[in-house]
Amino acid sequence: MVSSEVLIEAHGLTKKFDDFLAVDHIDFKVYKGECIGFLGPNGAGKTTTVRMMYCFLPPTAGELTVAGLSINKQCREIKSLIGLAPQEDNLDPDFSVLKNLTVYSRYFDIPKSEALKRANEQLKFFQLEEKRDVPIMALSTGMKRRLIFARALLNQPQILLLDEPTTGLDPQARHLVWDEIRHLKKQGVTIILTTHYMDEASALCDRILIIDHGKIIEEGNPGELVKKHIGEDVLEVDYDEKLEPLLKRAFPNARIERLGDRLQIFTHEPHGVFEGFLKEHALQNVTIRNANLEDVFLKLTGRGLRPE
Repeated sequence: MVSSEVLIEAHGLTKKFDDFLAVDHIDFKVYKGECIGFLGPNGAGKTTTVRMMYCFLPPTAGELTVAGLSINKQCREIKSLIGLAPQEDNLDPDFSVLKNLTVYSRYFDIPKSEALKRANEQLKFFQLEEKRDVPIMALSTGMKRRLIFARALLNQPQILLLDEPTTGLDPQARHLVWDEIRHLKKQGVTIILTTHYMDEASALCDRILIIDHGKIIEEGNPGELVKKHIGEDVLEVDYDEKLEPLLKRAFPNARIERLGDRLQIFTHEPHGVFEGFLKEHALQNVTIRNANLEDVFLKLTGRGLRPE
């Protein structure tokens, strides 16, 4: 259940790296018990924002508070509240799977017996029990991601920061992580998620912040954003230079995009409008699908590739 209590709040939050403005005077609030998604192209400022929440990076300007604590003055207290699953693999290669967890628990002053108990519980949940004594270098990429997630839960955090948590996971492991996120939400844990998987954001997030060039350009509930920017349905059809004028006449308020040899038609008209058109015009290789968050993302941020 999402509370009305603001747990994380930013005002004019800014981060510069020399002449590069990574985060550009953004304002946002995260409510207790909320799962909020930060979406954006590569280099948009998502990970930089998450790193400032965790006190990994100091802001250049602006204010950021976590549970009423200032990231400029109370980093130790903030870190005790947070579980972090970073995008990069920062597991200790000199330790086994189990020891990575037990050594990490020392940062939170968890008693040794309790740390071992929690570590074994996480290994069981993430199906890593058989790997408990294996060195990190012997793990697959997906296993490492699962272990990083398990490590983030050791201190039983109030706030969970997940930066691309399911990258490199197979579908089974990905849904295992989703189940755990849903379980944590029910327990009242506040979750900040960055992801490039739009279906993941739609399935898990109560609210979405879309960031581009360091600025928040849109925010809202995933379903509401789809209806606002795209509509109900999308028609996809093979490109034909004679077809495009016909579509423009039939759907004068629609947005029509050409992607290679395909046309996409986006309209805010209700379900069924495309079916009526197709009854009058026989077309080949036609698809009618539900509009989705990826359509919103591409509309707002463009289709061009961004540098890594």
